[in-house]
Amino acid sequence: MNLVALSFFSSRIVAICDEMGATLRSSAYSPNIKDRLDYSCAIFDHKGELCAQAAHIPVHLGSMAYAMTQIVADLSWKGGDMVIMNDPYLGGTHLPDVTLISAVHINNELIGFVANRAHHADIGGITPGSMPATSQNISEEGILLDNIRFVKGHHLDENLLNELLTQNKYPARKPKQNIADLRAQLAANHQGISELHKLLEEFGLNVVSNYMNHVLNNAEITVRKLLGTLDDGQFSCLMDNGAHINVSIKINHENQTAVVDFSGTSKQLSSNFNAPASVCRAAVLYVFRCLVNKDIPLNEGCLRPLELRIPNYSFINPAFPAAVVAGNVETSQIIVDCLFAALGVMAASQGTMNNFTFGNEKFQYYETLCGGTGAGPNHHGTSAIQSHMTNSRLTDPEILEQRFPVQVEYFKVRKNSGGKGKFNGGDGVERCLCFHQPVQVSILANRRQTEPFGLAGGNAGACGENWYIDPDGKMYALPACVEVDVPAGGSILIRTPGGGGFGTKQE
Repeated sequence: MNLVALSFFSSRIVAICDEMGATLRSSAYSPNIKDRLDYSCAIFDHKGELCAQAAHIPVHLGSMAYAMTQIVADLSWKGGDMVIMNDPYLGGTHLPDVTLISAVHINNELIGFVANRAHHADIGGITPGSMPATSQNISEEGILLDNIRFVKGHHLDENLLNELLTQNKYPARKPKQNIADLRAQLAANHQGISELHKLLEEFGLNVVSNYMNHVLNNAEITVRKLLGTLDDGQFSCLMDNGAHINVSIKINHENQTAVVDFSGTSKQLSSNFNAPASVCRAAVLYVFRCLVNKDIPLNEGCLRPLELRIPNYSFINPAFPAAVVAGNVETSQIIVDCLFAALGVMAASQGTMNNFTFGNEKFQYYETLCGGTGAGPNHHGTSAIQSHMTNSRLTDPEILEQRFPVQVEYFKVRKNSGGKGKFNGGDGVERCLCFHQPVQVSILANRRQTEPFGLAGGNAGACGENWYIDPDGKMYALPACVEVDVPAGGSILIRTPGGGGFGTKQE
């Protein structure tokens, strides 16, 4: 294996994912995709193993890899066909995250797949924006799409899409917007197929196939070397809802393998904080990829040396039809905090995405809010940043206020919200939005009661806060998860948590 050629091919396939993302962004209709960049693009080999994902949203296609091999085996794949899915129990995350999968053929031979996943502004469900705070069953969260072939022989079946989006107990509120964004996702996959064909024409099928295997094998070797530098660890973390995640990591230095065991984690919940096993798997993949100090693509090879034990009927491996909308946005963050803490490398980050959705039957908008990251043994945490399993950004205020009846009152760093220590945790933010029309607001959050913990003697970060401010200026505290009707002139203020500190501060 030529290491220079390996680096070249690694960069080329990641670049194809980046180009897919650029096409999706430029073609999308909704601010959620175009401005917030809540999407991911990836390439899989002919067996459905994840070869590369662009640096988009870690929870997205890391979770999809959980079921891709089964999806590949269950369906017949023809050129010009595309499959749509969002099933959290088959490699999805939550229902608003809609995935398009396309097979890549050359001379009628299947050589791989391209896929992209994008968060739709609304996919039905009991609240506008499809992020309900109170759902107890997945049917209340929107429309479930289970590997449906909606493009056949390059022909988009728009009638089928319309039927899927509207013939439901809780239909999509703006199906034309969904279809516009799906067309952008279609374009992104076409871009990926085109670029892969160029690569194949330049180097030939054997060379490309061999180096796609080398990329996976190199990731495996790199993680095995990493495991030789780590020690066993264990950690448990409590969430606001009383559930806790427990993890132990046992390293076999001789074999360069590890067992990541979540035994002792709380049982399946009646709330929507259940996270499918695919989300837990994505969190593990993300953590160990972060610890690799080399420029390799995030891919399936990173997980080969790891044995995951995720107990059935726990809230990180629930049974259908449990509600899951908060699982990949909230529970995933706590899984990551637990893993980093068990390895002793980082205090807790904010541990939430502070999901904020507002809208009505005419418009819907969703955003996640940044906060503070945890400190480590040789670094301070970072303030006002999207952390770990999310990598989206906020819509620019000018665009937000142009597209929706809302005004950004202020958006600033929440000073001194990070935990103190030898190294301090990062600070959270304060964000206040005032509405010009009546809206229904949904907030899904965590760490409003449980503090982001410090490590090695460092102090915890500050909890987050949610507030409703009525048109007369009176403030009312809100719980972590809430649905509230806000009249014209009302405001919502969210203060996000800071990160935990690391080490004892020297006086």
